[in-house]
Amino acid sequence: MNFVQGLHCVFCDAIFPARALYTCPRCGITGILDVEYDYAGIARSLTRRRLAGRADRSQWRYRELLPIREDAVLPALPVGWTPLMPAASLARHVGVGTLFLKDDGRNATGSLKDRASAIGVVKAREKRQRIIACASTGNAASSCAGMAASMGLRSVIFVPERAPEAKVTQLLIFGATVFRVRGSYEQAFQLCQQACERWGWYNRNSAINPYLVEGKKTVALEIGEQLEWQPTDWMAVSVGDGCTIAAVWKAFREMKSLGWIARTPRMLGVQAEGAAPITTAFRSGAPLVPIEPQTIADSIAVGVPRNWKKAVLAIQESGGAMINVSDDEILGAIRYTGRLSGVFAEPAAATAVAGLRRAVGERTVGRKESAVAVITGSGLKDIQSARTAVGKPFDLSPDGAGLDDILKGQNLIVRTAS
Repeated sequence: MNFVQGLHCVFCDAIFPARALYTCPRCGITGILDVEYDYAGIARSLTRRRLAGRADRSQWRYRELLPIREDAVLPALPVGWTPLMPAASLARHVGVGTLFLKDDGRNATGSLKDRASAIGVVKAREKRQRIIACASTGNAASSCAGMAASMGLRSVIFVPERAPEAKVTQLLIFGATVFRVRGSYEQAFQLCQQACERWGWYNRNSAINPYLVEGKKTVALEIGEQLEWQPTDWMAVSVGDGCTIAAVWKAFREMKSLGWIARTPRMLGVQAEGAAPITTAFRSGAPLVPIEPQTIADSIAVGVPRNWKKAVLAIQESGGAMINVSDDEILGAIRYTGRLSGVFAEPAAATAVAGLRRAVGERTVGRKESAVAVITGSGLKDIQSARTAVGKPFDLSPDGAGLDDILKGQNLIVRTAS
């Protein structure tokens, strides 16, 4: 933590020393903190040229911009440096001039949350704590459990009963102690909070742990580097609690401050229509009003997002926009993203693509503009939603009866010259 200067409350603007704090002592649980760095010192230590010379292809190549000690023990599981892929066919369908997909489903446990959990287990080891806990609808939980297993830590996970079976199974495979709460994510979160306070477990919840967001921002640091420091016009990010879009924006602000990029992109925050309290707060200018979320996109089904203020500030400061999409639009995006790019996105990840398409239709995003859509998790995390999106295969008897008719109906019979 050579370059960490302190923790800043985004609500009351108070500054605190970088110590074992989760939230602002003045504001309480609502006082979300942000890690502040000595950027002048970082600029002297880390330049684009020095960064290019580093052999490490993981999120740890940005160590000066992370809140970890120089001698920190890192998890064995690889995290970061996921592919940024051009998607020309998908760009035409969505309606933008240029589109890239940042496929964070390639991380070790299948989601962007690995970036945050990797920081979490490092911090837990720093504090000499052997148990790490979190509440999650799935991805944060599986990443926490996987990273903990790789570090020899134990994990305790609280999930709402609607968490997809694939994600719960992944937790059990990683050896986590899993509590499936017969209730909402908010109820699971509250139980986790109480348990961490009572038993002294390290709290991995990104909603209140300021260090976890720092891991998430590495996805944007990579995007900047992979685009050779020429950002796109827009960054499309699905929004649940608000941590990820806040982290992405923070990374671009840091790159601008360090002189690595000349300009920053605009943030496009996308929520599901049935879970959009941050969009409402952004548009109204009023404090967030909790809701009961209803959406197939479980990873962003958050009714009481605690990082809403950071998310709203990210949109405002970047000159961006918030937009909502329906579950039908999300299912459609799962289907056409796969067919036009070869990337299998879970519902929350496809939400970013669906939102970009809607933003073009509403003329928020121009047809000649460029964008990156962050694919936050693999579609293998939620097979049931994927099945709903694409339907069923054709059943065929062993003798192939009816095959010709099916092929004709699918326009798959191609006549070749003899």
